[in-house]
Amino acid sequence: MLTQRPRGTVDILPGEVRVWHRFEHLVRQLFSRYGYEEIRTPMFEHTELFARGVGETTDIVEKEMYTFQDRGGRSITLRPEGTAGVVRAYVENKLYGEPGVAKLYYVGPMFRYEKPQHGRQRQFHQVGVEALGSDDPALDAEVIALSWRLLEALDVQDITIELNSVGCSECRPVYREQLIAALRPVADRLCKDCQQRLGRNPLRVLDCKQASCRAVLDEVRPPLLPDAWCDACRTHHDEVRSHLRALGLSWQDNPRLVRGLDYYTRTTWEITHPQHSTVIGGGRYNRLVAEVGGPETPGIGFAGGVERIFAAMGDQSEMPLRDGVFVAIADSAAALIATRLLEQLRGAGLRADRDYQGRSLKSQLRQADRWGARFAAILGEAELAQEAVTVRDLTEGTQTLVPLDQAAEIMRERMTRE
Repeated sequence: MLTQRPRGTVDILPGEVRVWHRFEHLVRQLFSRYGYEEIRTPMFEHTELFARGVGETTDIVEKEMYTFQDRGGRSITLRPEGTAGVVRAYVENKLYGEPGVAKLYYVGPMFRYEKPQHGRQRQFHQVGVEALGSDDPALDAEVIALSWRLLEALDVQDITIELNSVGCSECRPVYREQLIAALRPVADRLCKDCQQRLGRNPLRVLDCKQASCRAVLDEVRPPLLPDAWCDACRTHHDEVRSHLRALGLSWQDNPRLVRGLDYYTRTTWEITHPQHSTVIGGGRYNRLVAEVGGPETPGIGFAGGVERIFAAMGDQSEMPLRDGVFVAIADSAAALIATRLLEQLRGAGLRADRDYQGRSLKSQLRQADRWGARFAAILGEAELAQEAVTVRDLTEGTQTLVPLDQAAEIMRERMTRE
C-alpha cells in the first residue's frame, strides 16, 4: 500500500518549483532595494518562545501549534510564524548592538494544525520582513508600502490596505474595560471561544470570524479602538497616514482591525483581496523584544502566506518565466555535436538540456515547451552540413540559423538583453 503525504501538506513538483524560484528572486531583489537582508532561523524553537511572544491566549498557541517533547524532555514547537524566531535571533545574537535599524526578511515553511483550505495548508510558507530599532512613523509607512509593492510587483489585482492602531499599554487597558462592559450583557450569544476570550483577551472577539459573533458586534456596536487612543497613539497614527499619503498610497480605516497576535502595539494593517481574504498582514510590536529577554526595542513587520499570494495572483502564478535552451536532435548523426553544444551552453551560464530517449523531433519540441525552454536549438542534417544550428524562439515563434560556434553566445545575449 502506498504511503501518502500527511494531510495538509503538498508536493511542490519540479515545474512548480520554478515558479517559486521566480517569486523568491523577485522578493530578494525588491527587499534589498529597501535595505533588508535575509535571515534564516530554525524551523523549530523552544515552545516557551511562542507562548511568551505570540501570546498564550491566541488561537495559534492554544489550538494550532505542532508541539512535542524531544528525547531530552524539552518542549519543542515547529514554528507557526516567523516574527518570534527572528526577534529571538535578534536578541540572542545581540544585533541590537549594531548601529541603525536592523532590517531583516525571511522566506520559509511554517506549521499550523488547522483545517486545510485553498491557499493554506498545515505546512505552508511565509514571506515577511522585520524592522527593529525605531518607533518612527515613517518606518511604519515604509514597511506598509513594501508589503504593497510586493503584491504590486506580482501584479495582484483588486487589493486594499486596511489600517488601524491597537493603541499602547496606556490606552489599551482603558479600551479593554470599555469593550468588556459593552459585551458582557450579550456574552451568552457569543461563540464558546469568544466567551472565554471576553475574560482573558477581549480584543480577540473583534477578530472572530464566526457569523454569530459578527452579528452580535454589528448589533451591539461596542466602542471602537480609535475612541480610546491616547494623544501619543493618535499623533503616531496621524503621522503614519501622512507618510502613506506622501508615498502615494491609499487605504481604508478599519477600527475593528486587531490581527490575531498578542504582540502588536499601535499600527496594524492588512492587505485584503475579495476572494482570498487577508493576503498580507502586519503591525508594530514595541514590547516583543523585551518580552523574549532583550532590551526595550521597538519593531514593526509583516508576513504573507506565499500560497495565498499565489492564489490571489490567479492563473499567472502558474506560468514560470521561460528561460534556457533545449537541444533537439533531428538526425542521429548530430548526437556528438549536441553533446558539445550542451556543454557550451552550460558553460555560458545557461540552463540547457536535451532528449535522452530517442523521441521524434516533434516530441522533443513538445518536451522543450513543457520544460519551459526559451529556445529550442535544432540540429539536423541541413544544420550539420552548414556547421550551424536552427534557433527557434518558443515565446515569439520565430527561428533563425546561426553559426554553431557562436550559438551559445548569441542565445545568452538574447536572454540577457531581455
